[in-house]
Amino acid sequence: MSILSVQSWVTYGHVGNAAALFPLQRLGAAVWAINTVNFSNHPGHGSFAGQVTQGAAVAALVGGLDARGVLGEVDAVLSGYLGEAATGEAVLDAVARVRALRPDALYCCDPVMGDRAGGLYVRPEVAALLQGAAVAAADILTPNLFELELLVPGLRDDPPPTLHRVAEAAQALRARMRPGGSALVLVTSVEARETPHGAIDLLLAGGRGSVLLRTPRLAVEVNGAGDLLAALFLLHVFRLRDPVAALEQATSAVWGVLARTAAAGQREPMIVQAQDELVAPSRRFRSEPFL
Repeated sequence: MSILSVQSWVTYGHVGNAAALFPLQRLGAAVWAINTVNFSNHPGHGSFAGQVTQGAAVAALVGGLDARGVLGEVDAVLSGYLGEAATGEAVLDAVARVRALRPDALYCCDPVMGDRAGGLYVRPEVAALLQGAAVAAADILTPNLFELELLVPGLRDDPPPTLHRVAEAAQALRARMRPGGSALVLVTSVEARETPHGAIDLLLAGGRGSVLLRTPRLAVEVNGAGDLLAALFLLHVFRLRDPVAALEQATSAVWGVLARTAAAGQREPMIVQAQDELVAPSRRFRSEPFL
């Protein structure tokens, strides 16, 4: 499998491509990485150095790949943090170029906009592009609950939502995705009214309904877990051709990495040290039909 991954990069830690590149390679995928930012570390640490990659530079890199005649080898495009709207436009252009050569190629959009703790942390024009053109082009979306609320107006009117409301919103979002595609919406970091204390939920909406997967909440606060999950979910959807099995495999692997991270008392996910969890998770989680 070959994946064109357009995401952020940090020198220290594991977010964006720094969370996706090694795990995907460890599982045998060829990853063509384009970095939307080049930072010393995740801004969540309080300070950082580096710069945002201009959208024109991202577009030029895609153009260079096209000039080499290799975009037809791409099985999937994965996008994460964009930095600026022009970068999102370059990503959508890349998706269009790939699909012109490979109509069956997947586009997985991780609509990185913010989270409960930090609120919205992208520019309004980036959020608008994700809410509109990116959703319309996507085969797979992996928003956290905060981002789902931004993508589906009205969901946040009565917080916290019920699981039934989250599932309805995710199914409604599927109708705005690429016609004829798989239209999978994986909602992460779900804390609904029914979510027990000490647990965290994930909800997957697909053509056969929705499924719920619940895991114990770990005593660890890290950045990059969502980026890792999106990458692994995309890989396993492509390979297994079974979204539910892909959800279970990806979630089990991420939980295993985070469990090792928590046990070591680390702030950054121990992706390299816990790489065996990527291949053969030590604990398996199963989903249940929900709606």
